[in-house]
Formats: sequence, structure tokens, C-alpha cells
Amino acid sequence: MTTTEIATSSIDIFSDEVLQDPYPHYAALREEGAVVYLPRNDLWALTRYRTIRDALENSSVFSSQRVAFNDDMNRALAGTSLATDAPDHRQLRKTLLAPLTPRALKSIEDDIGSKADRLVDDLVARGSFDAIGDLARAFPLQVVSDMIGVQGVARENILRWGEAAFNVLGPMNQRSVENFPVAGELFQWCKTVRQEDLVEGSLGHGIFESAKRGEIAPESCGAIIHQYVAAGMDTTITSIGNAIAHFAAFPDQYARLAADPSLVRSAFNETLRYEPPVNLFGRHVKSDIEVEGTLIPAGAQAAVLFAAGNRDPRHYDDPDTYRIDRDPADHLAFGYGIHTCAGQGLARIEALAILSACARRVRSFRVGEGQRQINNMTRGLSSLPVLEIRAK
Repeated sequence: MTTTEIATSSIDIFSDEVLQDPYPHYAALREEGAVVYLPRNDLWALTRYRTIRDALENSSVFSSQRVAFNDDMNRALAGTSLATDAPDHRQLRKTLLAPLTPRALKSIEDDIGSKADRLVDDLVARGSFDAIGDLARAFPLQVVSDMIGVQGVARENILRWGEAAFNVLGPMNQRSVENFPVAGELFQWCKTVRQEDLVEGSLGHGIFESAKRGEIAPESCGAIIHQYVAAGMDTTITSIGNAIAHFAAFPDQYARLAADPSLVRSAFNETLRYEPPVNLFGRHVKSDIEVEGTLIPAGAQAAVLFAAGNRDPRHYDDPDTYRIDRDPADHLAFGYGIHTCAGQGLARIEALAILSACARRVRSFRVGEGQRQINNMTRGLSSLPVLEIRAK
């Protein structure tokens, strides 16, 4: 039965205060209700694990036509796999996923592992370094740039483009406004990129081959490459950086991993649950729908709070504790349903390669104070100095 009173909250989920430390605010929202209206953002927040998972599965009502929280970006994303519903979404995603299937990734897994081993060996030999700049950023930059086949100006700018691409998904606040010109550079490059601009045999080069075979429209090539650059870089950087930060914050958990590197997959799943790289995403509500007794009206925009759902005590025992043996494979960090993160397989291979290399080579490490990077959508660090490292 529909409730007569709607749960509301006065918080601004995109304020610096909330983005700096969102979890107490998310916990308060969860206790307000499974659905909470946020007047300051004009959003209907989905706060609990089951509510979020059900909404992501119900793509006919919770549409991806408005994944961003401002109209300019939703218009810019129209026609991409990220912002397209079935049935058009099916072929775009098929092309997007083709190079990212487990079988396709198997051929590069050993190479990624070797690159991770060399990088960690070099950093251990140095003894001190920045875990974000020298590790979490450096590794995906090499792997993803090589896979896409970007060269020259694109390779030089891919990190700043990736960060800006997430900031501009937020509301039209100062962060979005400041990042629109940078995100615009990425859109312009994707509009004008040619097959010959990309390394032959690369993933990006292959997208143009798909168009030649008639599998996708030629004008879709740039949009698909945009998703590899925009979504495939920053989230992986954030995930690896968060894992290192949590190992430093909870040395007993890292000691367990160093003693038993077979826990690396479970540890990465726990990192994604405990602190997902993307806090939230938008959805357009296409028709009236009652959720846990609250009627969300047609035309509204929902905020799907992945990070709130991942710490829902209704689903996870003791959710605010970081425990690497938990292995929460059903976490929401990669989404759910038809828009489950297409690049999660590659992200896992990259992260597991780095974390495995660390677990095999590093007994313990000590860090200085990290710097939080405030972003409308993602949650990570801009720096984390490793001051001392003990090799095995």
C-alpha cells in the first residue's frame, strides 16, 4: 500500500561535505526509507540493496536515458550504449563487449600480469612512491591506452579526460562547469578519430572494422570508443587506489593477504563493496511506480546510490567493517541488469594482477596522509605517499 507521507531529506548529495565522507549520510538516508526524496537535488534516492538491485533489473521503468544529473550531458550521451534502452542497447553493447569477453581477455591476461609484476618490482626497489600516481594511475594508463590503441595527444590527455567525464555527469555545479571544457575535448576527439589514428590490431581499430561489416552504424564508432576512454580508465584507477588505501588503513587485513595471496579475489570484491569507485548513477523513471510503499512519479529522476546499497545491513553483516575474507561477489559496484559494467572483466584482471603482485612481493608498508579527490560521481584519492615498504 502506498504511503501517504514521503520520506524526505534536506541533504545535497553532491555537496563537498557529503562527497568528502558520504557514508554517515547514506546510512541516515537508508534509515529514512528505501526511497527518499531529496528536494535540494530534485531526485528520488534509492538507498537499500534490494531496492537498488530491483530497480536496475527493471530497465523498462528505470530507464538509462538520463544517467547524468544534468540535461547537457544526457543529450551528449544519447545514442551511446550507456544511455540507451532495449532493444537498441543490445547491438551497441554487443559491439562494446566483443573485445571484453572472458575468452577475448584471456589472451592478454598473462601480458597484463607480467606488466604488473615489473611495475611492482620497480616500486619495491625504489622503497617509496605515490600509490596513486606511480601505481594506480600508471598501470591502467599503460594497459587501457595500449588496448584502445590511442597515440599522441589522446594518450597524453586520457587521464584528465577520464576524470572530467565523470565529474560532468553530476548536476550543473562548479565541478561540472569547470570540467565541461575538458570533457568537451574528449567528445571532440571521439567525433573526429579515424581508424588510422589507432594502432592496427587494437580494440579501437576493431570498432571501425565492426562498422565496415555493418554490425554498427559508422557514426557509433566514436561513441563506443568514448565509453572505453571515459568509463574504462578512472574507475579502475580509483578501485586500485582504494584497495591500497584500505590495506594501509587495515594492516591486519593486508597481513592476511600477504600470508595467503589466494585471498586476492575476495579482497578486491570487498574493496568494491566497501568503497565502490562510483557512488551513484541516474535513472529516468518512465512511468509511475510504487517502491516499498512510495510512489515515484513518471518523469522523475532517480539516484541509484550504489555506495549506500553496498553497506546496507539488511544484506551484509557488519557492513562498515572491511574484511577481505567476506568475498561479497554480489556487490553493486559494477551495477546490475542489462547495464552491468561492460569493462568489469578487464578492470578485474588489472586490479587482481596488481594486488597479486603486491601480495607476493610486499610483506608490509607504511603510508603518509592521503589526499581525497572530490568528484561528483567517483570516490578516490589524488595521492597516497608510500613512505616505507618491507619486501618479502
